[in-house]
Order: sequence, then structure tokens, then C-alpha cells
Amino acid sequence: MEQTKTVLIEGMTCAACARRVEKVSSRQAGVISASVNYATEKLTLTVESSAFSEESLFAAVKKAGYALKLPDPARAVIPVEGMTCAACAARIERGLAKLPGVGKATVNYGAEVAEVIFDPGLVRLSELRALIERLGYKAPEAKRAPDETAARKERELAVIWRGFKLSAGFTIPLLYIAMAPMIPGLPGGGLPLFMRPQVNPLLFGLIQLILALPVVFVGRGFYKAGFRALFLGAPNMDSLIAVGTGAAILYSLASLFRLAGGDAHAAHSLYFESAGAIITLILLGKSLEARSRGKTGEAIRKLMDLSPPSATLIRGEEEVLVPLEEVAAGDILLVRPGEKIPVDGVVLSGHSAVDESVLTGESMPVDKSEGDRVIGASLNANGSLRIKALKVGGDTALAGIIRLVEEAQGSKAPIARLADVVSGFFVPIVIGVATVSALAWLLAGKGPAFSLTIFISVLVIACPCALGLATPAAIMTGTGRGAEKGVLIKSGAALETAHKTQVVVLDKTGTITAGKPSVTDIVPAAGVAPDELLALAAAAERDSEHPLGLAIVAAAKQKGLTLAPVGDFYAIPGEGISVTVNGKACQVGNRGLLEKAGVDLTESLEGAKRLAGEGKTPIFVAMDNKPLGIIAVADVVRPGSREAISRLREMGMEVVMLTGDNRGTAAAIAREVGVTSVIAEVLPWDKASRIEALQREGKTVAMVGDGVNDAPALARADIGVAIGSGADVAIESADIVLMRGDLADVPAAFSLSRATIRVIKQNLFWAFGYNTVGIPVAAGLLYLFGGPLLSPMLAAAAMSLSSVSVVTNALRLRRF
Repeated sequence: MEQTKTVLIEGMTCAACARRVEKVSSRQAGVISASVNYATEKLTLTVESSAFSEESLFAAVKKAGYALKLPDPARAVIPVEGMTCAACAARIERGLAKLPGVGKATVNYGAEVAEVIFDPGLVRLSELRALIERLGYKAPEAKRAPDETAARKERELAVIWRGFKLSAGFTIPLLYIAMAPMIPGLPGGGLPLFMRPQVNPLLFGLIQLILALPVVFVGRGFYKAGFRALFLGAPNMDSLIAVGTGAAILYSLASLFRLAGGDAHAAHSLYFESAGAIITLILLGKSLEARSRGKTGEAIRKLMDLSPPSATLIRGEEEVLVPLEEVAAGDILLVRPGEKIPVDGVVLSGHSAVDESVLTGESMPVDKSEGDRVIGASLNANGSLRIKALKVGGDTALAGIIRLVEEAQGSKAPIARLADVVSGFFVPIVIGVATVSALAWLLAGKGPAFSLTIFISVLVIACPCALGLATPAAIMTGTGRGAEKGVLIKSGAALETAHKTQVVVLDKTGTITAGKPSVTDIVPAAGVAPDELLALAAAAERDSEHPLGLAIVAAAKQKGLTLAPVGDFYAIPGEGISVTVNGKACQVGNRGLLEKAGVDLTESLEGAKRLAGEGKTPIFVAMDNKPLGIIAVADVVRPGSREAISRLREMGMEVVMLTGDNRGTAAAIAREVGVTSVIAEVLPWDKASRIEALQREGKTVAMVGDGVNDAPALARADIGVAIGSGADVAIESADIVLMRGDLADVPAAFSLSRATIRVIKQNLFWAFGYNTVGIPVAAGLLYLFGGPLLSPMLAAAAMSLSSVSVVTNALRLRRF
């Protein structure tokens, strides 16, 4: 069989190299043609798959001085419509996995999507969709917007609900007519004399048939999908319903012919009411399930609704209201008080407080003025802002959050693996159990009617839906709830691993602490006012670029202090600065700088030692060779860090602080926040190896960080947690992103993970337990020991409620 392959080439420097690679490639066994594109550095081959060896080609090209590399696999998320149970999802997975070039295929029944990792050189996206269509499902070309998906599901729900009401309208009288003759103490069950089976058995059967036909018509979708799947060798839940109710109808029709032939006893062998009741109850269950499943995806719809539909565009002197889709990067926009900021941008003019809580979870509005970044979908509170659009459409922060949530909801947790395997074989096994059980009772002398009841009950009570929904319903609800609270969990696997975490490693700077220095203590010498000392130091540091100097200037500005003019500014790297203030020499810096200038610091050293022991940097200030006092600067602990760490320890986790700071500073911060295990003086490139060392002890390790230098450690850890206010590369490397940048969200994320996994385990226990108990009971196990026989109608009700209960249990996470 001929195949087309595309591989990447490394090492070409000119067109002659391209010709050389072409020549070498075309000589290989099984290669029909070889073409090299020098501009794109790609080799396209047509090969005879039976004779071609990829290893031989790679070796030959390497020998010629070049290297071949397979292209990075593509990832596609394909919406799938028409799945009715987990068996459908398993069937699509198996079909996709068989295509050449498909590395991995995962179908999420709850989210109604297929995620496929594939080699675009071997298989095209259109071929993936075509296969799904061939299997009897729909695969729309584009991922629907959440609001469009919601509208489609609402329409589907309306159709199911109308069908239920119509079928119920016929099933209720059908049930009464069928069961009325069995009501004790009421002759003929209150039926008119001409309808009673003793008087007119054929009419009794024909009326039931007439009432059952509309119900069967309403449920025709079960027969169409069920028998098609059965004939294709991949039966699903619809197949169980179609075979079970179909058998009841066919048996009843045979009994009707017996009635027409004069066999009045055949009136007791009619099962039209069973078929009608089964279809009606399953339609009710489907509508309840669809309604509940719709709620699991509400988080994405809420996120989509955050964006305003339009924006005010400034064109010259004119203000024009345009749809949000028309805003382009670089456009100047006006945002009035009370309006939502349409896109990510930067403030050009104006001042306002902006409420970013919908995206970050931060309750306090943030002041914005010229030069500040703003996030699309946040609310402008009290001032007009003129902003320049920087990121629009799919590039905004909100769009990124939606993508993360969609990917997480479409992913599978490893805990679902057993349910996926069982779902693939579940329906054929159930059909086999139903057939064997019915035959066994028939051979035991119970008769065709009894055996048919067993056959129908086993088919109808089995519920692959509960198995298929157990995990995705919980993941969709859990990740959606997290997104609403500013905790973005990127995948089901991350959600599962997080609940196993034993050790939480916290980067100090920017995670436990604020990440930037600020003034913590002002210790003036005798006769010097604190504000006087701060104003003098700030005046001296005004032209400094050093972070500690900037912290002093910021503290003075915050207090509204007036800064005196300075001259002769001179910075001494690693020591401090020297300036003149009002003609007097002034030094601001460390102990070494002032001692070199001849300043006696004897009285200040005790205070400096105390401050250093607290993890703070003492900065000495002197004028005219006289010490004026000390200003302490430190990277202060974030509010709530101690409480968050205490909560992690209460949850049974070991907390470790990781920092590049010296041991003294690290120990001081650790004491302040209640951390007992500290790894200090770690170089940025060594952080990942420290994580690895903890993993070698057999522990599941989570790393929490925010900086670029945390990215390798975040990727190395079992779970990487990025503070959302940090660097993009850290966020990219993480499994969980905390949008607020609040350490309190770390224990919240782990609690959410534990709650979600707990719900998944409950759902799986219920789904497996229900089927494990229900199928033997339906097969007559209780009856065998003198107990009751389960009727097909009760089996249908139990099956409908089983899937609804699984989704309802998952929806409890919305209250987390």
C-alpha cells in the first residue's frame, strides 16, 4: 500500500544539500519518490509501506551528514455529536486509534469531544472527521462556541422532553389498560365490558398495540441507532433498549396473532405496556441527564458571557461603537465608568479603579493609570480610561482561560481507565448474560413469557451511561468551579495527581513573599525623627536604580515626604551611594561603605544585627560622618502566607521552602510563616534537581512558584502550581495556575482536587456497584431463592436514575 510521509531535515546549508538528501532517500528500499523543500526543510516521500523501513532511511541520511526528524504531532479537539453512552465513546476511540498516524485518541462522552494526537503527514484532520461520520456520529468542522453548544443542547433537551410528554400521554392509559384486570376487588379493573380480556381478548390486545405504536415512533431513535450499532459489531446502550423493547413488541405481536386465531390465553402474554413504559422512562431519564449534564459546562458559558458584546473605538475625534470582533490590536478604545474593558491593553490616559475579580478572584479593585496593563472583561469602576488594544480575540487572557478550562474538561483522569476498558466490552457481555439467563430459565421449565421478562429486564437495567459519565461529569464540574474561583486546573491527570500530593515545595521570592523589597523598619539615632531619616535617604536614592533604593523612595512617596535636592551622586556597586545634600556629604549603604567613610557605627551595630536576624537588609544612613540611623528593607511576606501554610500542614502535607537566599534570611522568613523545612542557597538551575531528590524518596511532590527560574522545577515536579501574577513561562510549565496570585489558593486547589476525586470514586463505586448488583437481580437471582422477580419497567426506571444520580452527585462540586 502506498503512503505519503513527511519528515523534517536538519543540517542543510544550501540547495545542493537538498539534492543530496533527495538522492540518498530515493535509493532506499520501498521509496517510490522523494522530494526535498529546502525552504521549509521538509522531505516528502511516497513509499510502499510493506517494503519501506523508516530506520534504514534515517540511518542512510545520517551517514550522508544530515539528520531526519519526525514532525511534532498535531493535536485536534473534534466535537462529536450523537453519542448515547460510554460504549459509543469507546467505539470511536478504537476506530480512531486504528488509523495510521494516530498516536493517541481520547473520546470524552461527558464533554462530547474527541482529542486526537496525530501525525499530519500520515493522516489529515478531514480523515479523522470522516471516520467518526462513518461510524454513525456527527463531527462538525469547527469547535462550537459555548453559547452555540448550549443552544444546541437546549434544542436537543426540548426534543427529548416533548418526546417524553407525548410518550407518557400514551403510556399512562396503556399501563392502565394492561394492568387494570389485575386490580383486586375491582371487576375488570373498571374497564368497559367490551374492552375486558375475558369478553373481547383480541380488542384488548389491539387497543394496547394502537397505544404502543406512537410510543415506539417517539423512541424510533433508539431503534435506528441501536440496530445500526449492533449490525456494525459495536453495540451500545441504544442497542440494549432496541433489542429489549423490540423483543417485547415482537413477542406481543405473536401473541396478538394467537388471539386472532382464537387462543384467549394469549391475552396474558402481551408486553406492549412494558415496551412503552421502558421507552417513556428512558426518555425521562435522558432528559434529566441532559439537563444535569448541561449544568456541568456552565462555567465555560459564564466565562464567555464576561466579554462585552461591543467596544467604543476612537477614530480621530470620533467615537464609534463597534462589535467586539472588529477590534484589532493597536486600536484606541474608550472605556467609560461602569463599562467592561473589552480586550487586553495598556492605559494611555485616565485614572480609575478596575474590578478584576471575575478573572483573578481578587476582591479589591486595582488602581489603573497611564502605563498600567488592563485585562479584557474586567469592570471599569469610576473613571474613564483610554486604552490601546494589545491582545484581541483568541489572544486575550480570558480566551486563554477558556481554552485551559475546555482542555481540562475534555481530558480524562487516569482513574477513569478501568471504566473506559469495561465500557468497551460492557454491552456485548450484557447481551450475552441476558441471552444465557433467558435460555437457562426456559430450560428450567419457566416458559417463554417468564424467560422474555428476564431477557428484557437484564438488557434494560444495564447502564453503560453511568460508567461513562462517572469521571467526566466530576472533572467538568470540578475544573469549572475552580475556574470561577481563579484556580485553573489544566487536565484531569493533574487533578488526580494533586490529590496524592505529599510534599509542597514553595519558592520563597514572589510566592511566600511579595517578590519586591519594601521598607519594614525605620530606626533613627537619638535626636533624629523617623520621617527626617526616611526623607534624607530617599532624596539620596532618588536617582538610584537599585531595588533597595527604589523601595526607600517608594516609602517616602507613600508618606508624602518632600525630598531635598542632591548633588555629586556617586554609586559604589555592592556598597551603596554617596551624595551631597545641602552641601553636606551623605552616605546611604551597607556597613562597609560607612566605615570606609570614617563613620562610627558602634551604637548601631546591635540594631543592625537584630534586623539581619529577622531576614531584613539593614541600610545605614550617615551625614557629615555622623550616623543618623538604619532603614531596614525586606521582601515582605505576602498577607495570608502563614495561614495558607498552616492549612497545608493541617491537610497532612509536608511544606518545604526553597530559596536562593542565604540561610539566615531563609530561616527568618521560615520562622515567620511557620515552615520547618528549608532548602536555602539554591542556584536557579539546581531547583529542579532538589525536586528530583525529594521524588527519589518516594514522595509525590508539588512545586509552587512564579518566576522564569521556577519553570524547570515546575515541569519536574509531579504537580506544578504557578502563581498567576508570575512569568508566562512559569504559567506555561505548570499544571495548575492560580490567577489571584494568593497563596491561600494553594490549599484551596488541593482541597478541590481531593473533593473531585472523592466524587469520582463515589460515582465509579455507584456505577460498578449498580451494574454488579442490578444485572444478577434482573437475571432472577432473588427469584431463585424465593424473592421477587424484577419487572422490566422497574429495571428501566432504575437504569434511568443511575446515570442521573451520577451527574447529580458530580454537581455537588458546584457548591465547593
